[in-house]
Amino acid sequence: MKRYDRLIFVSNGDTALGPMAEAILQSKFLLDVLEVTSRGAVVLFPEPINPKAEAVLAGNGLTMKDHVSAPLLAEDFDERTLILATDESVKQKLQKQFGEQADGIRTITEFVGDGRKLSDPYGGGLADYGVSFAELNLLIGKLVLQLNEEELLC
Repeated sequence: MKRYDRLIFVSNGDTALGPMAEAILQSKFLLDVLEVTSRGAVVLFPEPINPKAEAVLAGNGLTMKDHVSAPLLAEDFDERTLILATDESVKQKLQKQFGEQADGIRTITEFVGDGRKLSDPYGGGLADYGVSFAELNLLIGKLVLQLNEEELLC
């Protein structure tokens, strides 16, 4: 039996890192169906994906042009949902906001056992978004291996 039915990437505002991670994972091969989405820790109103993030995705054959930011909600938590924060500060915000409900939240790097810190391109140029895409692509490659391995062991 598979471990997760759903995976939510949570970034600060759900306009760059989260949607990029969502697009990358959706482009990968998983052994079983997994609903993939992204949410924000701080979303005051719906916003489209950052144009630089979309440009980098498009340059890599992906798109999230129809993405609209949404906040993580208490209803998003259940034992069949894997919630991965893009960095430690997002994880801490969620733990403060949701308390014990957020105990299972880990950062992407924690989950895949990679000690690096994911670059946040916010306020940077197109090249900064490209660097973040490359880092996410590497991390999500590791995530896919881990999820597929868990699927084989179940």
